[in-house]
Amino acid sequence: MLFGKLCQAALLSLAAVRSDALAIGGKPEMVVHPYKREALQDIVTWDEHSIFVRGERVLFYSGEFHPFRLPVPALWLDVFQKIKALGYNGVSFYTDWALLEGKQGEFNASGVFAFEPFFEAAATAGIYLLARPGPYINAEVSGGGFPGWLQRNPALMRTRDPRYLNATDLYVSSIGGIIAKAQITNGGPVIFVQPENEYTGANSRVPEFPDAVYFARVEQQLRDAGIVVPFISNDASPKGYFAPGPPRKEAAVDIYGYDGYPLGFDCANPNVWPDNALPTYYLADHLNQSSSTPNSIIEFQGGSFDPWGGPGFANCLELLNPQFERVFYKNDFSAGVTIFNIYMTYGGTNWGNLGHPGGYTSYDYAAVIDEERGVAREKYSEAKLEANFLRASPAYLTAVAQNNSHANGSYTGNSALAVSALLGNVTDFFVIRHAAYNSNDTTEYSITLPTSKGNVTIPQLGGSLSLHGRDSKFHVTDYDVGGINLLYSSAEIFTWKKYGDKRVLIVYGGPGETHELAISGGGHAWTTQGSGVNIANRNGATVLGYEADATTKVVQLECDLTIYLLDRNSAYDYWVVSLPNDSVSGNHTNATYEVSAPIVKTGYLLRTAEVKNNCVYLTGDLNATSDIQVIGAPAHTSELTWNGQSLSFKQGWDGVVTATATYKQPSITVPNLSTVGWKVIDSLPEVQPGYDDSLWTTADLTYSNNTIRNLTTPRSLYASDYGYNTGVLLYRAHFCANGNEKTFYVQTQGGSAFGHSLWLGDSFLGSFDGADVYTYWNTTVDLPALTSGKDYVITAVIDNNGLDEDWTVGSEGSKNPRGVLNYTLSGHAQSDVTWKLTGNLHGEDFEDVTRGPLNEGGLYAERQGWHLPGAPTSSWASSALGPMEGLSKAGVNFYSTTFDLDMPTGYDIPLSFSFTNATTTANGTVPSYRVILFVNGYQFGKYVHNVGPQDVFPVPEGIWDYHGSNYVGIVLWSLEAEGAKVGNLSLVAGTPIQSGYGPIELSPLTGWTKREGAY
Repeated sequence: MLFGKLCQAALLSLAAVRSDALAIGGKPEMVVHPYKREALQDIVTWDEHSIFVRGERVLFYSGEFHPFRLPVPALWLDVFQKIKALGYNGVSFYTDWALLEGKQGEFNASGVFAFEPFFEAAATAGIYLLARPGPYINAEVSGGGFPGWLQRNPALMRTRDPRYLNATDLYVSSIGGIIAKAQITNGGPVIFVQPENEYTGANSRVPEFPDAVYFARVEQQLRDAGIVVPFISNDASPKGYFAPGPPRKEAAVDIYGYDGYPLGFDCANPNVWPDNALPTYYLADHLNQSSSTPNSIIEFQGGSFDPWGGPGFANCLELLNPQFERVFYKNDFSAGVTIFNIYMTYGGTNWGNLGHPGGYTSYDYAAVIDEERGVAREKYSEAKLEANFLRASPAYLTAVAQNNSHANGSYTGNSALAVSALLGNVTDFFVIRHAAYNSNDTTEYSITLPTSKGNVTIPQLGGSLSLHGRDSKFHVTDYDVGGINLLYSSAEIFTWKKYGDKRVLIVYGGPGETHELAISGGGHAWTTQGSGVNIANRNGATVLGYEADATTKVVQLECDLTIYLLDRNSAYDYWVVSLPNDSVSGNHTNATYEVSAPIVKTGYLLRTAEVKNNCVYLTGDLNATSDIQVIGAPAHTSELTWNGQSLSFKQGWDGVVTATATYKQPSITVPNLSTVGWKVIDSLPEVQPGYDDSLWTTADLTYSNNTIRNLTTPRSLYASDYGYNTGVLLYRAHFCANGNEKTFYVQTQGGSAFGHSLWLGDSFLGSFDGADVYTYWNTTVDLPALTSGKDYVITAVIDNNGLDEDWTVGSEGSKNPRGVLNYTLSGHAQSDVTWKLTGNLHGEDFEDVTRGPLNEGGLYAERQGWHLPGAPTSSWASSALGPMEGLSKAGVNFYSTTFDLDMPTGYDIPLSFSFTNATTTANGTVPSYRVILFVNGYQFGKYVHNVGPQDVFPVPEGIWDYHGSNYVGIVLWSLEAEGAKVGNLSLVAGTPIQSGYGPIELSPLTGWTKREGAY
């Protein structure tokens, strides 16, 4: 419906500009030189201030959201609506090559990996999209998005090497074609595409860096796929690479952008804001590097990743808190940024082994929307205030940011404060913060600002303004409120609207702060709600002073302006969701509709608001009974509905509609996992006598194309050389004893927090239990006396926590091999030992297309597919407590259970697995064990008990069947000779959210069938 054929005119335009053939890798390529070409479309344009969409200036205010981290397409609209409710109009998203081309030459974007539902959901919510297909994306995913088979490609990645470029062709043409169909030129939501990703740093192996030849080829791949919307870049820091100038450069993007993570990722010290970390240089760099395009930050810090063994996302949430948003985001806005994307806004989950080894299953990221899609974090509300202000302030888009090198003491005369100005034709914006941005002081001040009435020192009515600690504020002068001039305001603006001849303005201040605002020609003013407002007239302006507290104060002015004076906490409850708009822009916010959109006060979440035929239709979510207030309702409102149900309401003299939405506490019952009944089977038969590994892969390669590390063994033992790129790996070393064997040494590598266990036959030799700081490990174990002439097998079980990222061009980190790097068997030459290995069944010819190439590893139960619903468990042994009963020795068990859920409809109820363990081993140490958790076949947790920090694992509805049968599979790997058990495993329901979202369609839950060739 949305995505028709690429417009013929655009294709003709594209063909017309293909000139200047460039030979790359011996193959002539046609390169678009952006500095020579005409625009390929006329819907999304730009100048030095901002972008235009269909001729209207637009602030692109965006949040990062990766569909592959939420494998429930039915929930994508839920996340988009929560982003739209923030006041954002955009989303940036990566696509993960490793998930889409798990086998070279076979691209698959179907089911949970399809993009069409993602684009449809964005359009429904009214969200523009910035597409970022890589191929390299970093993003804390395995290999940075590079598929494991690329380890066998000897090319230098992310360079003009034709072996690399040719390897990307299928992926880029395929994903580029999918994105092209969803461009705004075809009625879709995509308005930008980013070629490459953070192409900013390189080592000496890439002497031509930054390479215009390479970058032009990357751009050409996308143009050949049909991309006509503007190219935008994201330097990891503002270097100016491939900025369009002036002067314009070969291979330049259309709009230059950069990233910023100023507080880094030190969640262990959540109260520490280092000196000099505030990036006050953004404006100067922008003017030097790309003054002809909008100032654009494509990734700005919205949270933090957390490593294995880290302090946890609660600490990250404390570090990247609402104070961070106020100080750092407003600093960005003081530089005139009009393309702004926050990474992450919803993080999600590294399900199915998709994460990199530097992080664990959760990718919550301490984002404004939590991993369970909740919006109760205060930083969500703070982000909403800031986005709505800028959305309501079109003058910001053309205001000129001023040199801030003399910000300290400016406008206030107080050197403890810094003020940065953006000056417009009429409206001026001033951002104030502490000069020492990390100060916790409270500073009293007055400020003298230029206005159309001359310089005015604020406050005029006595007292002083104040800045409390790590805070920042917008002050405005000559601000247009629907034709009424707000001469100045020290209180911050949430939004304003115009309803016929009436205007409504909502402002707020921090709790306990004194604020003042003045309205030119405001005339007589009176308080209609609350008290404590000081009203005076100064030089023809009506001046209002108030102290921000929990009581709402409403002032009516003779000029038909109503002002709500709030504190920040009260402002959090106000929402503006502009849906729907017109037939051309669909649900994408435009100024025409925006001016008259209703302002709604409610509690937890407002999803949509529509006014039609004297009726007000609202949808939203509740976590408690909530008063509803609709400002801007029709003068004679006849009906108010909440989630389709009519509410009893009152309409006041001022036209404001009030009602109450009642929250009803649901009855929830979740299974007790200690009583559901479990089945158990040994998932390490490989160590039993007589095990047949004849179908395993023989390690017979005498070379490796992996260029990161030379072989130190006669045959390659790198797992990806044999197509095993994900999950647990198993190796079997065969040798004939000569009686001189004393020790066995092995070097293994599996990434941060990996571990391994070793057996000789069925005798346990020992384990490396892992720690966050170790990516590889050298182990030497003593061997018992062996019988000369007898054949023996050493079995190694090696965890693989994903492939490393490759951020620095030339570093080739993604090629760091997994598996066995080296070994020595005393009394033998290396060549005396022959090796076999396995990973997920059939490697890159993976069995489970539904859940993709990374979801399952090489453990026996996984190879058999027993983690899938419908597995043949009837003949397995029963286990009353399952993993809470555990193993009495080192080994691997697979536990399964099936139970029904019957959750109440109309609620979003988070469900999580919670692990706790207080048991110790005989010597008093904490037992080392690992758990892999499957729900209906989807791997939704890797719990490393002795490393942590994660011990709660959310699983979304859609993976759970909330109204039917569910199959849970759990791998318990004991690394201890004494065995291990889970002290307690429980299923925990979070706070039920009464939701207007509607029913959730299940993701594909393809079940078990007997696998041919399984071993």
